[in-house]
Amino acid sequence: MTNPRMPADPAALTPAEARALFRAGLKAPTAGWSAGYTQANLIAVPRDAAYDFLLFAQRNPKPCPVLDVTEPGETSASLFSGDLRTDIPGYVVYEHGAPVAEVTDVTDLWRDDLVAFLIGCSFTFEDALRAAGVPLRHIEQGSNVAMYRTNRPCRGAGSIEGPLVVSMRPVPAAQVADAVRVTSRYPAVHGAPVHVGDPAALGITDLDSPDFGDPVEVRAGEVPVFWGCGVTPQAAVMASKSEFAIGHAPGHMAITDAHDTDYLVP
Repeated sequence: MTNPRMPADPAALTPAEARALFRAGLKAPTAGWSAGYTQANLIAVPRDAAYDFLLFAQRNPKPCPVLDVTEPGETSASLFSGDLRTDIPGYVVYEHGAPVAEVTDVTDLWRDDLVAFLIGCSFTFEDALRAAGVPLRHIEQGSNVAMYRTNRPCRGAGSIEGPLVVSMRPVPAAQVADAVRVTSRYPAVHGAPVHVGDPAALGITDLDSPDFGDPVEVRAGEVPVFWGCGVTPQAAVMASKSEFAIGHAPGHMAITDAHDTDYLVP
């Protein structure tokens, strides 16, 4: 099969069109894709670990806002009519907490006992940020968003524990209040920032070396702004040495059939 080319305008694609490209083998970060449609993080764990993960998410709603949960073995969801095994542009497979593969198809690895969680993603509020005039450097650069493990532990649940992971976007100082105001209206997809300013307060020593994604330029007059990130469950899988899990490759999201405005509050 010939690998599909990047579309000229990913923002114009419907979710079904985007998922068809990913199913055909295209791997690309999804920031800016399918404008107006909600993107989600994926974490799929065995049924005997699913309650602990659900409780972990409930106790840590800022980085882990649950949008949907499947029955064991299901390969689609109410928000995602595609195939969770093939229609996401990249997956990471974990065994005993270690990432053992990064692939574009997990059909042969999907188990009948896997429960899939779709977790809210900050890409959902990026159109609203741009509409408010807030620049998005990773989209300008054509790169992935920068994501970092922090020194803030999440509240554990059963066998699951791990650190808060954040995404960072540089925002001009005069527009920080706008960024906070806009994103606070999307509480189901991380909402307002968890931190503004000095990355050292989160235990981040080098913005140019993100733990996930790509570094982005922070220019003079800009402030690093940090939001809770849906890669937090994968960091918990690693910290907890979970027996088996499948997650999305960070920044390579599930493009759902839901609309961004479904998660906008007055």
